[in-house]
Amino acid sequence: MTHSSIAGFDFGTSNCAIGVMADAAVQLVELPAHGRYMSSTLFAPQREMMTAWLFKQLQQQQLHQPFQQARRGQLPASTRAMNELKLDGYGDSLEFGTSALAHYLEDPADCYYVKSPKSFLGASGLLPPQQQQFEDVVAAMMWHLLCQLDQAGQSRPDKVVIGRPINFQGLNSDDSNRQALQILQNAARFVGFKQVEFLYEPMAAGLAYQQQLAEEQKVLVVDIGGGTSDISLVTMGPDYLQQRNHQDLVLGYAGVRVGGNDFDIALNFQSLMPHLGSRLIQPSGKPVPIKPYWDAAAINDLSSQTRFYDTDTRRLLDSLRREPELAEVGRLLTLANERQTYQLSAYAEQAKIALSDQADTQVDLGFLEAGLLARVDQAQFETSAEKALDTIGRLADDAIAQAGCQPDVIFMTGGTSNSPLVQGFFRQRYGLPLVAGDNFGSVTTGLTLWANHIYC
Repeated sequence: MTHSSIAGFDFGTSNCAIGVMADAAVQLVELPAHGRYMSSTLFAPQREMMTAWLFKQLQQQQLHQPFQQARRGQLPASTRAMNELKLDGYGDSLEFGTSALAHYLEDPADCYYVKSPKSFLGASGLLPPQQQQFEDVVAAMMWHLLCQLDQAGQSRPDKVVIGRPINFQGLNSDDSNRQALQILQNAARFVGFKQVEFLYEPMAAGLAYQQQLAEEQKVLVVDIGGGTSDISLVTMGPDYLQQRNHQDLVLGYAGVRVGGNDFDIALNFQSLMPHLGSRLIQPSGKPVPIKPYWDAAAINDLSSQTRFYDTDTRRLLDSLRREPELAEVGRLLTLANERQTYQLSAYAEQAKIALSDQADTQVDLGFLEAGLLARVDQAQFETSAEKALDTIGRLADDAIAQAGCQPDVIFMTGGTSNSPLVQGFFRQRYGLPLVAGDNFGSVTTGLTLWANHIYC
């Protein structure tokens, strides 16, 4: 067996990545259209055409029969929808990653856009047609990544280990987990994986660390990604993954939809939105309406973004900016007219990163008004981060309480875990040594190592 037949697949809430073995070491594949990490987003001109699109892709590789059998009731209508799109002059292709976002922003009201589909796989009350819809979304994203492997000159793997949280988000954890794993399993089978295994993400993230251990440790694994935070207290030790039931190693777990994006949004709202008029007072003595400012900042909430770009919101902003005292509101109107909320959020993220090693930074808002600069300092960042850090701290307390024992060490992974503010928060809260993994690639690396262990 060649190592190219196996892979580790991180189907993450914020990003997706694939790892393969090369010369006895893990290699995260450089995806030609995305780099090592593809944003977990999908765009389709219309939801109804997705099944037909996926069937067409699979048919070209002679992999269509299982999918055709599973979707025999939906395929005729989906094919008609795709044909009608072409007749009407619309595209009939799907987009992924940053390209999906760009296509969505061209016309948010008339398309199908999914961000972080993993967050919904365990949702309670999904009917069979809805589960099938998510299978198609996941399968389409997996298929795209396999096509990216082709373009990168890599062989397509037929055996894969996919990461999974301890619990998918849903009202009943057992039912939610079964549902989510079935969706992932079916999607993986549709796109051609012959063997599919799952590994807990905190186990995967800490696998390289665990291989160095000579004795047992209780490890608090803190995984703060872009959209979610998952904290687990797990038992680690030499060869424990090979010798013990994985579920028995998990002593406590808690997860929440708060992550790096929430830090960016809070900093944006706290430090950048005042330069767009968020703290102005109307002639009546009342503050300007704050809702449009929050909606503009909340890029992880599609309903907020849709509301911000709505005609009624623009009409309100246009009315406000006509008051001499409220001219700065015109900058927010420009943001809406030019559809630049994601650009502003990206600047907030850059400011957050800059504040990791300096006391203050300047953000160039010249795209809204020539010469406009915003100064952002460490104190503003700390104030804006208080709510998210408090939520994550209580999450860690909950995981420790479930375990009924104290951790020996804290293992930190996920992009936001790299922040000195976040690391300082955990040091002060628990007084324990911190171990840092690869903040972005720990899970993918561990999944690939595990695939190499069980399949080779």
